[in-house]
Amino acid sequence: MGSLELEGSDEEGIAKRLWNKFKNERALALYSPFVVCLASGALDPNAFLHCISQDVYFLQAFAQAYELAEEYADDEEDKEAIVKLRKRVLKRLRNQDELIREWGFEPPKENDCNNATVKYTEFLMETASGKVGGEKFSVKIVTPFEKTKLAAYTLSAISPCMRIYSFISKEIQALLNLDDTENIYKKWLNSLSSQKFEASASSIEDLLDKLSISLTGEELDVVERLYHRAMKLELEFIWSQPVVQQTIVPFSRIHNSAEDNLIIFCDFDLTCTAIDSSALLAELAIIAATNVSEPPVPSTDIRTTWNNLFEQYVEEYRQCIESITPSEADVEGLDYEGLCKALEQISDVEKSATSRVVDSTVLRGLNLAEIRRAGERLTFQDGCRRFLQDIMESKSSMKEVHVLSYCWSGDLIKSALQSGEENVFNVHSNDLVYKDSISTGEMIRKMDSPMDKLRAFNNVINCSSNSVKPSTVYIGGSVGDLLCLLEADIGIVIGSSSSLTRLGNHFGISFVPLFPGLVAKHKELAETGSLIHKGPSNVLYTVSNWDEIYAFILGQ
Repeated sequence: MGSLELEGSDEEGIAKRLWNKFKNERALALYSPFVVCLASGALDPNAFLHCISQDVYFLQAFAQAYELAEEYADDEEDKEAIVKLRKRVLKRLRNQDELIREWGFEPPKENDCNNATVKYTEFLMETASGKVGGEKFSVKIVTPFEKTKLAAYTLSAISPCMRIYSFISKEIQALLNLDDTENIYKKWLNSLSSQKFEASASSIEDLLDKLSISLTGEELDVVERLYHRAMKLELEFIWSQPVVQQTIVPFSRIHNSAEDNLIIFCDFDLTCTAIDSSALLAELAIIAATNVSEPPVPSTDIRTTWNNLFEQYVEEYRQCIESITPSEADVEGLDYEGLCKALEQISDVEKSATSRVVDSTVLRGLNLAEIRRAGERLTFQDGCRRFLQDIMESKSSMKEVHVLSYCWSGDLIKSALQSGEENVFNVHSNDLVYKDSISTGEMIRKMDSPMDKLRAFNNVINCSSNSVKPSTVYIGGSVGDLLCLLEADIGIVIGSSSSLTRLGNHFGISFVPLFPGLVAKHKELAETGSLIHKGPSNVLYTVSNWDEIYAFILGQ
């Protein structure tokens, strides 16, 4: 999604750079109930009319802001460009009812301004009037020339609003067949992705680029803050649109009762974390062997041992994957039996590698307190910790989160996830054996294979006290997660594991970006009134970051 240009390229203007910088946030618009319903074609027309009825207030604010920006600009060419933008807005205001009829609807008789609209329009008018960011970042006008910066600030508060709607319409239209006439909002979507609309959005961005050329670094920071604030307010507007029908997003909303709760499962290494825990434990073991062992072991010797263990595992794993998938398979549908047999072979590699680690005693001498401290300092993927904390603090009945991991130390995971004095996460992993809080080198092995993960997954489901089978989401990114990903109601793949993708494609698994997948799921919900899951699915959903997962499950 988004621009094909490199983020931060010197050839880009500030408008494009900021649009790319906040690409994760802009994508959140797609997961709002309004947009998912809109994309599926199942949005209630009254909800649509309520949304577009707010255009009047936005357009009036744009017109007033452009009028002020024209006064601020000291270049005649810039003034002329702003005048053209204002004329377009005024023309759109005059033709609003006619446009709504062209889209196939009757203009709403009442169009009260909602709170989210008020927040944005007040922000825009304050910005255009020179009240930028409160007292801390207020604009100081010393000379008439300095007024020109206000024109740039005003454009930065308008630019993301136009671009977001262009972005949304293009993302939705990519899902529609060229001859698709089922979506009753197609004409409106066409208008937002038309050359005319694109020209208007580009004109605003081009003018913002030009007006920003002479700004200082501090003033460019103000432009960025205003642009970001405008985007956030526009996203708030989209998420605030009232949708009375049942929707698939936020997913927790449709599982918010004691009878129908939601259980979240996720992997740990490289799904939650930025590094693999085995590498972290290896570093701790090297330090322990060097400082504590009697007699001390040279760090080069122990590091060589670890390198040999890792290199042997990587090579055996590579050979195993290549032997399973020597060429592209022509598979129709999921070959579940074949996948399970392949995973058994991969599990043998995983188990042998873990056995060599245990037999070599390289994990001996680790201090439990050091492991816990390392866990507390572990770096998480952006957005993951916020998601896990908020999901446990949410007021819904959905409270269970289970972590299923090959990690050698459950204590490491628990300390990484702990919030305050309480650890509310359920961890299913291997555990080191300790004597007087010092590891012996032995391991309690409970999670060695995809089958072990699936067994733990099913045990959690079967032990649920609810009379109704709970709904499940599994989040993972490695081959070891495949069976659980397929078994869950929604299996989400995060990251870019080439082994997982290669194996999945070979055995008939389809990888679908989450947004198109949710649109298809919502159509199913609209048609049948429920989401029916019968055994392993051959469709897994892909995301690029945890912000998408957050928006899908918890909302904005």
